[in-house]
Amino acid sequence: MAVLAGNRLSANHPSPRHGPVGGPGVWYGPEMKKSGAWIHALSETESNEMVDAMRQARSRHDDIADMTKADFAMPTFGQTLEDLRHEVMHGRGFVLLRNFPVEGFSFEEIATMYWGFGTYMGSARSQNARGHLLGHVTDITDQYEDPSRRGYLSRRHLLYHSDSVDMVSLLCLQKAKEGGLSTIVSSYTIHDEMWKRRPDLAERLYRGVPRSRRKEIPEGKGPWYELPVFNYLEGRLVISYLRQFIDDAQEIPEVGPHDPLLVEALDLMTELAEDPDLFLSMEFEPGDIQLIHNHQILHNRTAYEDWPEPERKRYLLRLWLSPPDGLPLPDAFAERYGSVTPGDRGGVVVPGTELNVPLTAL
Repeated sequence: MAVLAGNRLSANHPSPRHGPVGGPGVWYGPEMKKSGAWIHALSETESNEMVDAMRQARSRHDDIADMTKADFAMPTFGQTLEDLRHEVMHGRGFVLLRNFPVEGFSFEEIATMYWGFGTYMGSARSQNARGHLLGHVTDITDQYEDPSRRGYLSRRHLLYHSDSVDMVSLLCLQKAKEGGLSTIVSSYTIHDEMWKRRPDLAERLYRGVPRSRRKEIPEGKGPWYELPVFNYLEGRLVISYLRQFIDDAQEIPEVGPHDPLLVEALDLMTELAEDPDLFLSMEFEPGDIQLIHNHQILHNRTAYEDWPEPERKRYLLRLWLSPPDGLPLPDAFAERYGSVTPGDRGGVVVPGTELNVPLTAL
């Protein structure tokens, strides 16, 4: 039988927190839905500031990648964004902004405004091996199908997961004809529910869990690494969960099958994430921005049917962001994040990756 590296408990894996974490990061979908406290609609002043800042930034730089927070001076909206960022990182873990200016602007103007929004949250990180700092979430399978291509470039259902970065944001430009619902769930709530129901399974997720790198292998690294799902460090819980990458690791000979306790723990995590008493669903409208903290939120997208006209296809822009004051991460996160240094970690970088801000999905 292969030796399962995920069974090792090393210095890179902090000791479990025995019992619930509680706090504002623990919430239940139906109650959250009723509160509406997670929605911020931009005021006319905030929207105008964003537009003015975009025009100033474009007058100074030709390339969006060269624009920094200093290029987007926004006295009112800037303070709003700082407050929302704090709520995302230290409160409920997510926010939905409404009325972001998109109507009547060119694609490049919208991309510039969205980039400016992102500069208030953190540094943009590469979202794929091609070094895309600005992601395009749309279906391109009619142009060519690649089984290894990420699910965000398709119409299929995306299961609950967290991305390999501190924060992820989505800006809706066009909604689907039907479906494409965004569903989120607090992984803190899942953690606490597991401690109530099956503490043995919760404790297993604090130990190493093998994960496949698939085709995203950084220079000098092997095809897999290990990282616990639950990590508790310096008073904060940080969670990393992507079931597909975890399950794929079993195909690597030196890893082999998962131990039964791990399988049971992962199954319970999936069951809890899909519990209507826990999750919160939202339908994006053009001009909506969703911002979530990956360390405390799992997200899911339902499959969708697109419009036949190319110009009406579902289209979102995405940013992966690393805030300068991000939570402390165990050293083991460097296996996926490249580093654990706040503001300079996360994303996908492999040999040959060149960072860029593309204005198309291809």
